[in-house]
Amino acid sequence: MSQPPVCPVSGPKVWEDIARHHDRLMRLVQKRLPTRQDAEDCVQEAMTRTAAHRTLDPGRLGPFLTSVALRLCADFYRSQNRDRTLVQRVSWTDTHAIPEDDICDKAFGRWLLDRVRTLEGRQREVLLARAAGVSVSAFARQHGISVKSAEAHFTRGRARLRELVRAEFDSALASPNMAKA
Repeated sequence: MSQPPVCPVSGPKVWEDIARHHDRLMRLVQKRLPTRQDAEDCVQEAMTRTAAHRTLDPGRLGPFLTSVALRLCADFYRSQNRDRTLVQRVSWTDTHAIPEDDICDKAFGRWLLDRVRTLEGRQREVLLARAAGVSVSAFARQHGISVKSAEAHFTRGRARLRELVRAEFDSALASPNMAKA
């Protein structure tokens, strides 16, 4: 069996063949990338990678360029998503730069836990279990109830807790001491 012709690494002929696909690739890529400059960068990268491909069959040049360009478009969006995720992670690391915020959060957590203890039955049990790190499904298994039932108790408990918190905040805002502040 004969080997396919080898595309030389460089040379005017290879670049001429590749350059003929530039406009077609630009039309293809511009539909997928946000700016013309991003599209041009993608096409140039695809052309460079193709020229450097040592064993490319010259008869497959067009489809190969198309494939490389489309994969570079996907890489562009993967990179953007990775950068966005990284920025979100970095922004979450410095949310409490001052100790007073941590102290207030802990105090609010204790206050909220006291409100959870005022709930009745399974709602209290499932919320306390979740606060301890037990999943709703594990809670259901431990108590011999369905996961759907445990989720319902959890949802109702959270809704009741929100009502209690809202009522306490409203009454605190309406108190005469708050009006003077």
